[in-house]
Amino acid sequence: MPGMQGMPSFQGVQGAQQFPMQPGAGYPTYPGQYAPTYLPGTQPTGQPPGTAQNGMLPLEESYIENILRLNRGKTATVYLTFEGNREWNAKVIKGVIEAAGRDHLILSDPQTGMRYLLLMVYLDYVTFDEEINYFPQNTLAVYPPR
Repeated sequence: MPGMQGMPSFQGVQGAQQFPMQPGAGYPTYPGQYAPTYLPGTQPTGQPPGTAQNGMLPLEESYIENILRLNRGKTATVYLTFEGNREWNAKVIKGVIEAAGRDHLILSDPQTGMRYLLLMVYLDYVTFDEEINYFPQNTLAVYPPR
């Protein structure tokens, strides 16, 4: 490609369009793809996902653990599937959300005092008997609508 001398490129299929690789990244970048520059011992550059641009709302980052954290203290019914388990393939656990992390959820059963540490890898879905908090309080007031 003109102007790309000395830059590594990725070509998946013979005759396919070549895409330049980000120097030092080791992975190809594609048009419109976010690819921050990173060198060991330095801070990444570029616009990180989830930040506001030009007075717009930040990009959505509604990961399940964030939504569960916003609903801490609420009663939830959690549906789990354990593949390959002959005794109990699926479980339904109802309890109060105590905490949530990237790979786990902690529920407590107020009637028995039992606490459950559940792995997100087994999580199918969660239901609530009340309204779900989806956005942190006052985040919509900080940014004008798109």
